[in-house]
Amino acid sequence: MKIADVRKAAYAMPLTSPAFPPGPYRFVDREYLIITYRTDKDALERVVPEPLTFDDPIVKYEFIRMPDSTGFGDYTESGQVIPVQFNGVAGGYTHAMFLNDGPPIYGGRELWGFPKKYAQPLLGPDKDTFVGTLDYGSVRVATGTMGYKHKALDLKAVAKSLAIPNYLLKIIPHVDGSPRILELVDYRLEDVVIKGAWSGPAALDLRPHALAPIAELPVREVISATHILADLTLGLGKVVYDYLDPKKERAS
Repeated sequence: MKIADVRKAAYAMPLTSPAFPPGPYRFVDREYLIITYRTDKDALERVVPEPLTFDDPIVKYEFIRMPDSTGFGDYTESGQVIPVQFNGVAGGYTHAMFLNDGPPIYGGRELWGFPKKYAQPLLGPDKDTFVGTLDYGSVRVATGTMGYKHKALDLKAVAKSLAIPNYLLKIIPHVDGSPRILELVDYRLEDVVIKGAWSGPAALDLRPHALAPIAELPVREVISATHILADLTLGLGKVVYDYLDPKKERAS
């Protein structure tokens, strides 16, 4: 293969059989259980990277079911998103994410910088309760429960909540182990169609684990819970801060 052909063909690894297809990536009937809770301020200060900032010690724990995803297939994920600000603009910083399908792990890490690791999340109804769980190996590390569709929510307000900027810390090492890419990435959800949204009483249990340390952001108070059903496109990102060259900071 000629050098020019390598340059033309290369967008993901492996070169001749990429682990995921090029986008755009459309999700149909994507279903969320989002439990918002209060945690400890000092715990957040240990994990939120500058130049991101936060006002209140709030975390959104998410279980997401994706039965129909372009190029990625059928899978489920779970993790923590922290409400933050960047240059005065409110958004969400993805702190941890666990899922059970290879292509979205590879694509999520290589393209955007999602902090994805392999695990076994589940989400679905159990009689009158909407239940999300996360197992890392054989160990249960998260259980979220919500009363099933107790109160319908305003769909326009929910769509607006999904339209905020989302921030990721993209880390790609050099061959000597030092960081070659270390960037703050901004990505957005696009063409969002909300099919339904509900709230209800909720509870969240996080358990300590050495390799899935979600309990290091402990649950002090459950604030709210939201169940969302939507179609959307996962937009490609843009770099808004380069940690290896702060002069390359860009407007969000």
